[in-house]
Amino acid sequence: MFTDPRPQQEDKSLDKTLRPHSFEEYFGQEKIKRNLKVLLEAAKQRGEAVEHILLYGGSGLGKTTLAHIIARELGTNIRITSGPAIEKIGDLASILTNLQEGDVLFIDECHRLNKLIEEYLYPAMEECCLDIIIGKGPSARSIQLDLPPFTLIAATTRISLLSSPLRNRFGATYHLDFYEQKDIENILKRSSKILKVETNEEGVKEIAKRARRTPRVANRLLKRVRDYAQVHGQGKIDKKIAREALAMLEIDELGLEPVDRLIIQTIIEKFNGGPVGLDTLAAATSEEKDTICEIYEPYLMQIGFLARTSQGRVVTDVAYKHLKLKAPGEVQKKLIE
Repeated sequence: MFTDPRPQQEDKSLDKTLRPHSFEEYFGQEKIKRNLKVLLEAAKQRGEAVEHILLYGGSGLGKTTLAHIIARELGTNIRITSGPAIEKIGDLASILTNLQEGDVLFIDECHRLNKLIEEYLYPAMEECCLDIIIGKGPSARSIQLDLPPFTLIAATTRISLLSSPLRNRFGATYHLDFYEQKDIENILKRSSKILKVETNEEGVKEIAKRARRTPRVANRLLKRVRDYAQVHGQGKIDKKIAREALAMLEIDELGLEPVDRLIIQTIIEKFNGGPVGLDTLAAATSEEKDTICEIYEPYLMQIGFLARTSQGRVVTDVAYKHLKLKAPGEVQKKLIE
């Protein structure tokens, strides 16, 4: 799935190569950047660790990149882990006790943290201490470890799954939204220079239109179009080459790929445009419920193709027009006339 915003194996080296190193190189999310600059500068002037930060939003929108930039702006080290990776109290203790004063601890997928781990994380966030119980039964004793002041940056794609006590312990919470078309174009231009790919304005725009307003998807498509241009276009990406490459990948001008169209067409053809429940839709399309919810549905709703109602998913008139089909309302109106 070329437009899947979740990180894939091929993205690891690409993300490291193309990742911005400063706020100036980071295009988009202007309000968040302004707020973060004030937060960081104020903390530096006071000589204190920055308040704990929670970043939430869809995959591929730049949460990890922002964490790296924050650490770089502060001039401190960053320790990276994820919710599923911290399985035992000992894992958390090992990470926290190895932090230096002012360091940044980045926990990705924090909604998947074990609830017991969360309980031990609270005093570390609030009081910079870690309470560990050694032994079992009557001989058990508690040891309190002092921790240096640090900044926890947590990232999640599903903030609703975070417990209230954990959410309330973050001093700043930011929501990363989908990017504007112009920001995606600027990201592609920067990536093209780093990858030493020759592009023109029209070629960049063609890729940006199909990038689902997500930087990770944009960079992935650029990589695929670069391959096509190398074989069929003498290495230069222009409008014609970009269109041919993306057509070969079956990605249309709105960034929809075959599964997106399958979901919409299934609702139209089998359920008369909806409403249809998620379980039924997943069974009809042979796709996992989580995949539909996390990957396809957010973008389809963002561009107005799909609507959620209390009864289920409904295809909108905009989707009918894109697929060049008559909406049920139009058919009924014509019959009445």
